[in-house]
Amino acid sequence: MAHENLSLSSLLSGLDLGSSVAESDTVLEAARVETSAFTDLLADRVDLIPGTKGSGKTALFRMFVDFLPGLLLSQKKVVVAHGVQTPGDPVFHAFADRFSRLTEEEFVSFWCIYLVSLAHEHFIKGRRYADLLRDAASEVEQFRRACALAKIPEIEAKKSLKDILDWSLHVLESWRPKFKFTPPGDIGDFELDLFGTKSGGAPVSRESDPEATLPEYVNEIKGKLESVLKKTDLSLWLMVDRLDEIFPRRSQVERVALRGILRASRLFSSSTIRVKIFLRDDMLEQIVSGGEGFTALTHVTARQADTLRWDDDQILAMVVKRFYANQAIADYLEVDRNQLEASASYRKRAFAKLFPPTVFRGKKQSPTIRWICNRCADGRGVVTPRDVLDLLIRAKQRQQNDYAAESDGLSEHIIGAAAIQYGFEELSRRKRETYIEAEFPHFWKDIKKFEGGKTVYNAAALQALLGKEWRNITDNLLAIGFFAPGKMSGEDVFTIPFLYRHGMNLTQGQA
Repeated sequence: MAHENLSLSSLLSGLDLGSSVAESDTVLEAARVETSAFTDLLADRVDLIPGTKGSGKTALFRMFVDFLPGLLLSQKKVVVAHGVQTPGDPVFHAFADRFSRLTEEEFVSFWCIYLVSLAHEHFIKGRRYADLLRDAASEVEQFRRACALAKIPEIEAKKSLKDILDWSLHVLESWRPKFKFTPPGDIGDFELDLFGTKSGGAPVSRESDPEATLPEYVNEIKGKLESVLKKTDLSLWLMVDRLDEIFPRRSQVERVALRGILRASRLFSSSTIRVKIFLRDDMLEQIVSGGEGFTALTHVTARQADTLRWDDDQILAMVVKRFYANQAIADYLEVDRNQLEASASYRKRAFAKLFPPTVFRGKKQSPTIRWICNRCADGRGVVTPRDVLDLLIRAKQRQQNDYAAESDGLSEHIIGAAAIQYGFEELSRRKRETYIEAEFPHFWKDIKKFEGGKTVYNAAALQALLGKEWRNITDNLLAIGFFAPGKMSGEDVFTIPFLYRHGMNLTQGQA
């Protein structure tokens, strides 16, 4: 079909595809794609939601904390409290030194206090629930008294994230039930840890009993909170996201902190309280590495969602919903937005009105959606909606400029092949800068050795390039998706995926 240049230029200038960063995404609700993780979470079948970076964890989190609290309260009698939503908040870095000194056992307590703060801030003090809490005034007062006994202050004003963190760390420091003593003789100091209590009240060390109960004060607060919930016939979901932005990536403090929150989530959860954690899948793998195991893992993963992964059809659905969320585009191309929800075949026809059938000419070329997904896949084969959206936003910008520069006034598609290629090249450059270099600076000295090189490497080529530690380095690069394993002529080879090739200035072929 042919369209007038002026109309298309105007349409694209008014088209908002949203943002690849969920917190800034203005089209998130309108373009919602309901994955299995969404339906399982809505039905309260899962508490742990893993996925790679950009797979939609924060988008899913935002749907529940920004768009669905009213529905959850009215239809399911569920209260949603949430924390750690602000991206890249420097507040956490202000506490880096104090975090670095915490043991895993202390992190369990820290996260329990933090969860109490979320319940206090979003539920007990939440305006939305004031009427529901009127008949539970006595139970609420007992909850507040339990907090006071635990040295958790009552702050009438709304607390900032910094306040809550400082508050939690301060309470933790006042709790520390450890003391040292030096017995007679030269046998060294001893440290007694009265961290938890068993049901009979006897002290217990977490190191000797990983299944120990909650710290006594938290157990009391949790009991009072459950009384409030039972009195009001409500359930409470405590939702935590963006844990990858709190601590230095793949550091020991991050690992200890994450082990702590998973243990705390198991201990704090009950029939009326659910702790729901959105966590990167590589971070979940990191938690159980190191040889010490994780006793509580089976309890945690018993309610784990399927890892967030997107196939071609789901990516296509996201794309068409975002384009046609713009009513002018839908009217111009005569697309019924209601049918987009109902029919996969209709979505494919709607996609074909936006893009050329293939990016390159030729009989053996992949369909455009497959080409996009193939270019956006990392070494593990994972395609994220964030990367696809990033590509399309750049493609739309390029196409808008092209329409403005054209003189013949005609174009065959809303977004053409050249614009799609440009969007991919920009994505590849951004992935190098914002993912590889930014998140893994400790790997960058090795990754940089591939710059300007080839795309495929066998063991001999890797050893020559990386030195005697090449196996460990290769394992790390496989783990972060910079390499894809495969075979060529019967030998193991490692291929750098399309996603990073342009950004790394690579040439197709074997080293």
